[in-house]
Amino acid sequence: MSEFTHLDRAGHVRMVDVTDKVPTVRSATARGFVRCSPPVVQALRDQTVPKGDVFATARIAGIAAAKKTPELLPLAHVIGVHGAHVEVSLLEDGVTIRSTVRTADRTGVEMEALTAVSVAALSVVDMVKGIDKSVSIERIELVEKTGGKSGMWRRAGDNTAPFTGAIPVIDRNALDGNE
Repeated sequence: MSEFTHLDRAGHVRMVDVTDKVPTVRSATARGFVRCSPPVVQALRDQTVPKGDVFATARIAGIAAAKKTPELLPLAHVIGVHGAHVEVSLLEDGVTIRSTVRTADRTGVEMEALTAVSVAALSVVDMVKGIDKSVSIERIELVEKTGGKSGMWRRAGDNTAPFTGAIPVIDRNALDGNE
């Protein structure tokens, strides 16, 4: 069973010891989608969701979640989250969420990026479920990671540009067709 990094010789789950690894700069980007009905999309567009600002709440929830990943996933290492960006955008059929997490540490931040997207998506669902309970979270996935022994990895067929940390600004007038 030695080919499994998270199992000891007796087959018991263990946390991998990364003490001797040299810290390196690493990043990971994940994305997800919350499918919403037309009434929910309209409420998001009009900013009339009774619980408040869905996008700001989702961004903050995602950033907080990235920092708490080791508390949620028992084999995730406690590492420094040196940068966490969460982008939330409204589309015609729902909300897209993208997170990039960065560190200079001994292990990667893939789980932190995925956790950020997951919790941001849950936050969206929590805030709009009073309008329509059929809202659903779809396809949370790692888009790319950099650094560490395995270097750069990007999901095949993904042509989206890496998230640079810019804060998206949604112009409500432009969404309504007014300029």
